[in-house]
Amino acid sequence: MKNILIVFTGGTFSMMIDPETGGAIPRYSGDELINKIPSAKNLANIECYDFGNYPGPHITPELMLELSKQIKSKLEGNGCDGIVVTHGTDTLEETAYLLDLTINTEIPIVVTGSMKNSSEPDWDGPKNLTDSINVCLNENSKNLGVLVCLNGEINAASEVTKIYAHQIDTFQSLDFGALGFVDKGRVIYNRLPRCLEILNTDKINTNVNLITVYAGMDEKFFKHSANSGAEGLVVEALGVGNVPPAAFEGIKYVTEKRIPVVLVSRCPAGETDYIYSYPGAGIHLHNLGVIFADYLNGQKARVKLMLALGKTKDINELRKMFEVQQCDR
Repeated sequence: MKNILIVFTGGTFSMMIDPETGGAIPRYSGDELINKIPSAKNLANIECYDFGNYPGPHITPELMLELSKQIKSKLEGNGCDGIVVTHGTDTLEETAYLLDLTINTEIPIVVTGSMKNSSEPDWDGPKNLTDSINVCLNENSKNLGVLVCLNGEINAASEVTKIYAHQIDTFQSLDFGALGFVDKGRVIYNRLPRCLEILNTDKINTNVNLITVYAGMDEKFFKHSANSGAEGLVVEALGVGNVPPAAFEGIKYVTEKRIPVVLVSRCPAGETDYIYSYPGAGIHLHNLGVIFADYLNGQKARVKLMLALGKTKDINELRKMFEVQQCDR
């Protein structure tokens, strides 16, 4: 049998209901969870590594980068054939994307979690884990970057997002669709990821803010961000990439301070583009030096900008990283 390393980081996957509060709390270690899912041991030689037992909202960019370093270390000396990472779903897509941008390996890495805790009769953790192991065991899973597997669907870390607060089919790739699916242990792929890229850095600059634009917005949040020492800014703009005129003045203030601004759309799907030229529109933003981030959402663009700033602060180099995709690994 092949060797699979399962890295446990916590999340709902490891939780149970606390009788005192009536709410779900972290409870189980990796070995305890594997003992609750004996079918996983029939698929491969399983090794467990407890990175931590964090609820999803407790994961920080620093922890994400440390997780990346730990996984790279395991890949160098472990001889494993695949890695499954369990994670809280609230920040799962951010961690998965950071791993995707920082780990260059042909070995399958699959991030999974659960929407139900172990005290619930319909706990989805066991199936998500065994599906993810099966993905790792499939030869077609090599060289696909980091994958996300829940509810029987396989998605690229660079494309997937959490769209529902409670439903188990919450992770979807709205622009391009799933890469494939798992059916009774059988792994079926329909397409390849749109783009695979690596940012070779072991540093991260977490001083990056994320601001969502709204109707009638003025400049104050942008000016506050710049004046409080932010070193990067991601803006979730309206539609294809436009902002109210007063918000435009705020973004202009940020760019004049030589702080890189990356623009995404607040829409759940679709790309940004500079095609309008009325006051506050995309053409004028691009002329300011604002970087347009293609199909990335706000949280992913922030992860990428934090890593990019770990490599360089040169605006032109940052622009290349976002607007000229390097899709070959």
